[in-house]
Amino acid sequence: MFVKERCSHFTMLPVGMRVLFTGTLVVLGVGYLFAMIHIFASHAGHDGDPGLSVNDLVIAYSGSKEDTKLEAALKGPMAGMLPQEERDEIVAWVRRGALKEEYVAQPTSPDIASSQKIRPISAIIGQRCIACHNGANPHVPDFNNYDGVMATVALDTGMDIFTLVRVSHIHLFGITFIFFLTGSIFCHAYIKPVWLKCLILGIPFVAIVMDIGSWYLTKIYPPFAWVVMISGGLMGLAFAAQLTISIYQMWLYKLPSKILESGGYVSE
Repeated sequence: MFVKERCSHFTMLPVGMRVLFTGTLVVLGVGYLFAMIHIFASHAGHDGDPGLSVNDLVIAYSGSKEDTKLEAALKGPMAGMLPQEERDEIVAWVRRGALKEEYVAQPTSPDIASSQKIRPISAIIGQRCIACHNGANPHVPDFNNYDGVMATVALDTGMDIFTLVRVSHIHLFGITFIFFLTGSIFCHAYIKPVWLKCLILGIPFVAIVMDIGSWYLTKIYPPFAWVVMISGGLMGLAFAAQLTISIYQMWLYKLPSKILESGGYVSE
Protein backbone atom coordinates (compact mmCIF):
# COMPACT_ATOMS: atom_id res chain seq x y z
CA MET A 1 0.00 0.00 0.00
CA PHE A 2 2.88 2.36 0.83
CA VAL A 3 5.93 2.88 -1.34
CA LYS A 4 9.05 1.57 0.34
CA GLU A 5 11.06 4.34 1.92
CA ARG A 6 14.79 4.47 2.41
CA CYS A 7 16.07 6.97 4.95
CA SER A 8 19.24 6.92 7.04
CA HIS A 9 18.50 6.19 10.67
CA PHE A 10 19.68 8.62 13.34
CA THR A 11 22.46 6.27 14.41
CA MET A 12 23.96 6.52 10.92
CA LEU A 13 24.11 10.32 11.01
CA PRO A 14 27.15 12.31 12.16
CA VAL A 15 27.20 13.20 15.84
CA GLY A 16 27.15 16.90 14.99
CA MET A 17 23.92 16.48 13.05
CA ARG A 18 22.33 14.58 15.93
CA VAL A 19 23.35 17.37 18.32
CA LEU A 20 21.81 19.90 15.93
CA PHE A 21 18.57 17.89 15.72
CA THR A 22 18.42 17.42 19.49
CA GLY A 23 18.97 21.10 20.21
CA THR A 24 16.28 22.06 17.69
CA LEU A 25 13.76 19.66 19.21
CA VAL A 26 14.51 20.69 22.80
CA VAL A 27 14.12 24.41 22.08
CA LEU A 28 10.94 23.82 20.05
CA GLY A 29 9.64 21.70 22.91
CA VAL A 30 10.21 24.49 25.41
CA GLY A 31 8.56 26.94 23.02
CA TYR A 32 5.56 24.62 22.61
CA LEU A 33 5.25 24.36 26.40
CA PHE A 34 5.18 28.13 26.77
CA ALA A 35 2.61 28.36 23.97
CA MET A 36 0.38 25.94 25.91
CA ILE A 37 0.80 28.04 29.06
CA HIS A 38 -0.18 31.15 27.10
CA ILE A 39 -3.27 29.44 25.67
CA PHE A 40 -4.30 28.30 29.13
CA ALA A 41 -3.74 31.75 30.67
CA SER A 42 -5.64 33.58 27.92
CA HIS A 43 -8.62 31.20 27.69
CA ALA A 44 -9.06 29.50 31.08
CA GLY A 45 -11.66 30.83 33.50
CA HIS A 46 -13.85 32.70 31.01
CA ASP A 47 -16.85 30.77 32.33
CA GLY A 48 -16.04 31.69 35.93
CA ASP A 49 -14.69 28.24 36.81
CA PRO A 50 -11.00 27.34 37.17
CA GLY A 51 -9.30 25.35 34.42
CA LEU A 52 -9.73 25.27 30.66
CA SER A 53 -13.07 23.92 29.45
CA VAL A 54 -15.08 23.77 26.25
CA ASN A 55 -17.27 26.56 27.66
CA ASP A 56 -14.18 28.76 27.92
CA LEU A 57 -13.49 28.20 24.21
CA VAL A 58 -17.12 28.94 23.32
CA ILE A 59 -16.89 32.26 25.18
CA ALA A 60 -13.50 33.10 23.64
CA TYR A 61 -14.67 32.63 20.05
CA SER A 62 -18.46 33.04 20.20
CA GLY A 63 -18.90 35.28 23.22
CA SER A 64 -20.71 34.77 26.51
CA LYS A 65 -24.07 36.10 25.27
CA GLU A 66 -24.70 37.22 28.87
CA ASP A 67 -21.79 39.46 29.87
CA THR A 68 -20.17 42.50 28.33
CA LYS A 69 -16.61 42.22 27.06
CA LEU A 70 -15.38 43.97 30.21
CA GLU A 71 -17.23 41.57 32.52
CA ALA A 72 -16.03 38.53 30.57
CA ALA A 73 -12.42 39.73 30.85
CA LEU A 74 -12.78 40.37 34.59
CA LYS A 75 -14.18 36.87 35.11
CA GLY A 76 -11.56 35.26 32.88
CA PRO A 77 -7.98 36.26 31.98
CA MET A 78 -7.99 39.53 33.97
CA ALA A 79 -9.44 38.03 37.15
CA GLY A 80 -6.08 37.94 38.88
CA MET A 81 -5.19 41.54 38.08
CA LEU A 82 -7.35 43.14 40.79
CA PRO A 83 -9.02 42.15 44.07
CA GLN A 84 -12.45 40.52 44.10
CA GLU A 85 -14.14 43.54 45.69
CA GLU A 86 -12.84 45.85 42.97
CA ARG A 87 -13.96 43.45 40.26
CA ASP A 88 -17.39 43.40 41.89
CA GLU A 89 -17.49 47.22 41.92
CA ILE A 90 -16.73 47.43 38.19
CA VAL A 91 -19.28 44.73 37.32
CA ALA A 92 -21.92 46.44 39.46
CA TRP A 93 -21.17 49.77 37.73
CA VAL A 94 -21.56 48.16 34.29
CA ARG A 95 -24.87 46.55 35.26
CA ARG A 96 -26.20 49.87 36.62
CA GLY A 97 -25.67 51.37 33.18
CA ALA A 98 -22.00 52.41 33.23
CA LEU A 99 -22.87 56.04 33.97
CA LYS A 100 -20.17 58.60 33.37
CA GLU A 101 -20.77 60.44 36.65
CA GLU A 102 -20.06 57.19 38.53
CA TYR A 103 -16.94 56.63 36.45
CA VAL A 104 -15.29 59.92 37.37
CA ALA A 105 -16.63 60.69 40.85
CA GLN A 106 -18.04 59.22 44.04
CA PRO A 107 -21.75 58.49 43.36
CA THR A 108 -24.15 60.36 45.63
CA SER A 109 -27.50 59.21 44.30
CA PRO A 110 -29.54 57.29 46.90
CA ASP A 111 -30.34 54.79 44.17
CA ILE A 112 -26.68 53.87 43.80
CA ALA A 113 -25.61 52.08 46.95
CA SER A 114 -25.84 55.24 49.04
CA SER A 115 -25.00 53.37 52.22
CA GLN A 116 -21.64 52.27 50.89
CA LYS A 117 -18.53 54.18 49.94
CA ILE A 118 -17.66 53.22 46.39
CA ARG A 119 -14.39 54.34 44.79
CA PRO A 120 -14.68 56.07 41.44
CA ILE A 121 -14.33 53.45 38.72
CA SER A 122 -11.69 55.62 37.04
CA ALA A 123 -9.53 55.32 40.18
CA ILE A 124 -9.71 51.52 40.16
CA ILE A 125 -8.94 51.31 36.45
CA GLY A 126 -6.15 53.86 36.78
CA GLN A 127 -4.49 51.85 39.53
CA ARG A 128 -5.06 48.31 38.22
CA CYS A 129 -5.44 48.47 34.44
CA ILE A 130 -3.86 51.52 32.87
CA ALA A 131 -0.31 50.13 32.94
CA CYS A 132 -1.25 47.81 30.06
CA HIS A 133 -4.38 49.50 28.71
CA ASN A 134 -2.62 52.77 27.99
CA GLY A 135 -3.13 52.98 24.23
CA ALA A 136 0.39 51.85 23.34
CA ASN A 137 -0.80 48.52 21.91
CA PRO A 138 -3.48 48.88 19.21
CA HIS A 139 -4.71 45.33 19.95
CA VAL A 140 -5.41 46.10 23.63
CA PRO A 141 -8.37 48.32 24.66
CA ASP A 142 -7.36 51.87 25.60
CA PHE A 143 -8.60 52.76 29.10
CA ASN A 144 -7.16 56.28 29.20
CA ASN A 145 -10.65 57.77 29.22
CA TYR A 146 -14.32 56.96 29.71
CA ASP A 147 -14.98 56.46 25.98
CA GLY A 148 -12.20 53.90 25.77
CA VAL A 149 -13.66 51.92 28.65
CA MET A 150 -17.16 52.17 27.15
CA ALA A 151 -15.89 50.46 24.00
CA THR A 152 -15.65 47.29 26.10
CA VAL A 153 -19.04 47.75 27.76
CA ALA A 154 -20.89 45.96 24.99
CA LEU A 155 -22.23 42.44 24.67
CA ASP A 156 -19.36 39.99 24.41
CA THR A 157 -19.46 38.38 20.97
CA GLY A 158 -16.03 36.76 21.19
CA MET A 159 -13.10 37.48 18.91
CA ASP A 160 -13.95 39.68 15.96
CA ILE A 161 -13.31 38.44 12.44
CA PHE A 162 -10.31 40.74 11.89
CA THR A 163 -8.61 39.37 15.01
CA LEU A 164 -9.35 35.80 13.95
CA VAL A 165 -7.87 36.43 10.49
CA ARG A 166 -4.76 38.04 11.98
CA VAL A 167 -4.20 35.18 14.43
CA SER A 168 -5.08 32.55 11.80
CA HIS A 169 -2.37 33.46 9.32
CA ILE A 170 0.24 33.65 12.10
CA HIS A 171 -0.72 30.17 13.31
CA LEU A 172 -0.91 28.65 9.84
CA PHE A 173 2.55 29.84 8.86
CA GLY A 174 4.17 29.29 12.25
CA ILE A 175 2.79 25.85 13.10
CA THR A 176 3.36 24.56 9.55
CA PHE A 177 7.02 25.59 9.81
CA ILE A 178 7.37 23.98 13.26
CA PHE A 179 5.96 20.63 12.13
CA PHE A 180 7.98 20.73 8.93
CA LEU A 181 11.11 20.93 11.09
CA THR A 182 10.07 18.26 13.59
CA GLY A 183 8.73 16.03 10.80
CA SER A 184 11.93 16.32 8.78
CA ILE A 185 13.86 15.11 11.81
CA PHE A 186 11.30 12.42 12.68
CA CYS A 187 11.64 10.94 9.17
CA HIS A 188 14.96 9.43 10.31
CA ALA A 189 13.21 7.35 13.01
CA TYR A 190 12.54 3.64 12.62
CA ILE A 191 8.79 3.11 13.02
CA LYS A 192 6.98 -0.04 12.01
CA PRO A 193 4.50 -0.23 10.32
CA VAL A 194 5.19 2.70 8.02
CA TRP A 195 1.54 3.82 8.00
CA LEU A 196 1.89 4.67 11.70
CA LYS A 197 4.88 6.86 10.94
CA CYS A 198 2.95 8.61 8.18
CA LEU A 199 0.01 9.10 10.55
CA ILE A 200 2.20 10.79 13.16
CA LEU A 201 3.66 13.01 10.44
CA GLY A 202 0.31 13.92 8.87
CA ILE A 203 -1.94 14.45 11.89
CA PRO A 204 -0.59 17.94 12.83
CA PHE A 205 -1.33 19.39 9.39
CA VAL A 206 -4.89 18.07 9.38
CA ALA A 207 -5.38 19.17 12.99
CA ILE A 208 -4.25 22.76 12.43
CA VAL A 209 -6.73 23.19 9.56
CA MET A 210 -9.50 21.68 11.73
CA ASP A 211 -8.49 23.86 14.67
CA ILE A 212 -8.43 27.19 12.87
CA GLY A 213 -11.49 26.41 10.77
CA SER A 214 -13.42 25.65 13.94
CA TRP A 215 -12.61 29.07 15.39
CA TYR A 216 -14.88 30.60 12.79
CA LEU A 217 -17.47 27.83 12.95
CA THR A 218 -17.71 28.17 16.75
CA LYS A 219 -18.97 31.72 16.27
CA ILE A 220 -21.87 30.27 14.26
CA TYR A 221 -22.40 26.98 16.09
CA PRO A 222 -20.78 26.86 19.58
CA PRO A 223 -20.43 23.02 19.80
CA PHE A 224 -17.58 23.31 17.26
CA ALA A 225 -15.51 24.34 20.30
CA TRP A 226 -15.14 20.59 20.89
CA VAL A 227 -13.30 20.35 17.55
CA VAL A 228 -10.97 23.18 18.66
CA MET A 229 -10.09 21.30 21.84
CA ILE A 230 -9.75 17.87 20.18
CA SER A 231 -7.62 19.13 17.29
CA GLY A 232 -5.36 21.00 19.71
CA GLY A 233 -4.94 17.81 21.70
CA LEU A 234 -4.07 15.84 18.56
CA MET A 235 -1.40 18.39 17.63
CA GLY A 236 0.08 18.18 21.10
CA LEU A 237 0.19 14.37 21.04
CA ALA A 238 1.80 14.32 17.58
CA PHE A 239 4.40 16.89 18.67
CA ALA A 240 5.20 14.91 21.81
CA ALA A 241 5.51 11.67 19.81
CA GLN A 242 7.84 13.19 17.20
CA LEU A 243 10.03 14.83 19.84
CA THR A 244 10.35 11.93 22.28
CA ILE A 245 10.74 9.18 19.66
CA SER A 246 13.33 11.18 17.75
CA ILE A 247 15.49 12.02 20.77
CA TYR A 248 15.21 8.49 22.15
CA GLN A 249 16.23 6.87 18.88
CA MET A 250 19.06 9.36 18.36
CA TRP A 251 20.88 8.47 21.56
CA LEU A 252 19.42 5.39 23.29
CA TYR A 253 17.77 3.14 20.72
CA LYS A 254 19.50 0.10 19.26
CA LEU A 255 18.54 -0.69 15.69
CA PRO A 256 17.42 -4.22 14.76
CA SER A 257 20.22 -6.25 13.23
CA LYS A 258 18.51 -6.45 9.83
CA ILE A 259 18.50 -2.64 9.61
CA LEU A 260 22.16 -2.47 10.58
CA GLU A 261 22.99 -5.03 7.92
CA SER A 262 21.27 -2.88 5.28
CA GLY A 263 23.60 0.03 6.07
CA GLY A 264 21.29 1.79 8.52
CA TYR A 265 18.55 2.52 6.01
CA VAL A 266 15.03 2.61 7.42
CA SER A 267 12.75 0.87 4.92
CA GLU A 268 9.42 -0.92 4.82
